[in-house]
Amino acid sequence: MPADRGQAGPTISEVAAEAGVGRATAARTLGGYGYVSPELRARVLAAAEKLGYRANALARSMSTGVSHTLGVIVADIGNPFFAGLLRGISDTSRERGFDVIVLSTYENLGQEVAATNVLIDKRVDGVIVASAALDRDQVAHLRAAIDRGIPVVLVDRAVAALDLDAVVIDNREAAREAVEVLVAAGHRRIGFVWGPPVAQAPATRRELLAAASRNLWTDGERLRGYLDALDDAHIPFDPDLVMVGPKTEQRVVGEVSRMLALPDRVTAVFCTETDGMTGSLRALRKAGLSYPDDVALIGFDDSAWAAVMEPPLTMIAQPVHELGAKAAAVLLDILGGAEPAREMHTLRSRLIQRSSVAPPRPVPPGQEPPGQVPFPAESRDP
Repeated sequence: MPADRGQAGPTISEVAAEAGVGRATAARTLGGYGYVSPELRARVLAAAEKLGYRANALARSMSTGVSHTLGVIVADIGNPFFAGLLRGISDTSRERGFDVIVLSTYENLGQEVAATNVLIDKRVDGVIVASAALDRDQVAHLRAAIDRGIPVVLVDRAVAALDLDAVVIDNREAAREAVEVLVAAGHRRIGFVWGPPVAQAPATRRELLAAASRNLWTDGERLRGYLDALDDAHIPFDPDLVMVGPKTEQRVVGEVSRMLALPDRVTAVFCTETDGMTGSLRALRKAGLSYPDDVALIGFDDSAWAAVMEPPLTMIAQPVHELGAKAAAVLLDILGGAEPAREMHTLRSRLIQRSSVAPPRPVPPGQEPPGQVPFPAESRDP
């Protein structure tokens, strides 16, 4: 009869005795390694089922070197973006016989290091990580995993210091397309939320990009897309229209409120994160303004709530499930013996145009802003 759930389950030795085979034969069968004849394998599996034997995954991984488990490290499993990403990873992993262990870091590098060490101790076969690391001084934990034979695949963002497979979207092109829609509607005073988390707004474009290069790859790419669109439209860069500082909704409210109070105020806002959009909406309400009549809005990470807003919001939709599924497939292929491509696997996003963009209201005669000279074409960033 199956073992009582209130007591320790049957051992491999007990399964071996029931099947009439040696312990080594039972271990190979239940651990899924080495050769066992079909006849003996059938006897062992029948005995295991009869006794209610359940393999200990850690013990099996220690004897075979394979745990059939992937480790996943993301910023926040409560974030809808990462939740969708994890669904894609989990679905693909399950189809190929792998379980998933998920850890959150909240963009804290120390927590990422600790999470990586946990996964190494758990003997996972591979790791998928949305890393908070920014340079070569911050990637020792991921190199340690690789040195132990645990392949690593990056997802959502690249890390310049690591020559690894990364599954991402074209953030720069997505941002550029969004800002182009605002430009086409007639906007020239376009706010960017959010920029680098520095204490004071950089005074020049060069300083801004230098600060962005010390930030997450995704944020820097979206900033470059914003600047690309301004360049193409011969709109001068204005540091007053780029939010910097802590990446919080509260900070967004303050920064967008500041942009709305400028003499030549912002007429459109491009938000690169969900908190950026909700903070912008709060700032508009606080100022007694509405969208799209007073300020046009476009955001990143489309969701159900954006579609049911009134008016519904124009948003960039990332293929979150596909990103996760692709990351898992790349890692599982490597575990299956494929050579790492060490390349950027780039998926396309979609701009979903709804009703949050309208032309700016005409400026009353005599209140036109002073003219400015746009940056020359050669100033475009690489």
